[in-house]
Amino acid sequence: MDGDRPRIGALLRAQWPKIWPPLSAIVIVLTLWQLIAMSGWKPPYVLPGPGPVFQTLLEDFGSARFWTAVGTTMLRALLGYAVAVVIGTAIGLAVARFAVLRAAIGSLITGLQTMPSIAWFPFAILLFGLTEQAILFVIVLGAAPSIANGVISGVDDVPPAFLRTAHVLGARGMSLLTHVIVPAALPSYMAGLKQGWAFAWRSLMAGELLVIIAERPSLGVQLQFYREFADAPGLIAVMIVILAIGVVVDSIFNRIMNGIRRRRGLGTVRL
Repeated sequence: MDGDRPRIGALLRAQWPKIWPPLSAIVIVLTLWQLIAMSGWKPPYVLPGPGPVFQTLLEDFGSARFWTAVGTTMLRALLGYAVAVVIGTAIGLAVARFAVLRAAIGSLITGLQTMPSIAWFPFAILLFGLTEQAILFVIVLGAAPSIANGVISGVDDVPPAFLRTAHVLGARGMSLLTHVIVPAALPSYMAGLKQGWAFAWRSLMAGELLVIIAERPSLGVQLQFYREFADAPGLIAVMIVILAIGVVVDSIFNRIMNGIRRRRGLGTVRL
């Protein structure tokens, strides 16, 4: 045990430059939150301080229903996102490859990306009713255009010198695609995947608030439940969980993208 302490201390010192910025941000946010709550700007039953909220959060962590809700939401998110990745990648490759498709639907993809996902739900409910399919439909429509645009941008940004060199070396067809175009387009594709996840997560949260399915607890249902009963600590606690999941997934994407940059000999550019 004594021999482990120097290693733990060395590890903490090495990781401290990465730990202190987010830790400081959390402390600042909690301090401002507490000060605003203490100021009396809103009554405690509308804007509680961090204490009641985190107490409710700890109680939720001990609830089986809460973890069932988290599992339902994450399953929907992963399934919808996976379908969006397949569809968005296929459409992006097709549009990047065929000029007639780019002329036909290139602008439409961007238009779909800018359309608020909440606007799709009346149509989705009309098509599928209050079902899982309605939520999945909007998740895919929210995420797939961003992924497709990431593919298209990545392919468009492949340096012509790479293509000329590949042609000289005899690369054609699938060989050119898999060994030259896809690796060169990977950074933009990853950016599209990251943005696609953000749209999928936002679409899912909107869907769970609008499409409430009986006997299917979810984070959106939890939000709606706390709102109806004017339970501000519970409402904010669920919002913190939703934010935390988004931050964790974003950090995973950042680690993957930083790994790709390091393998290419690139670092983080600071202005």
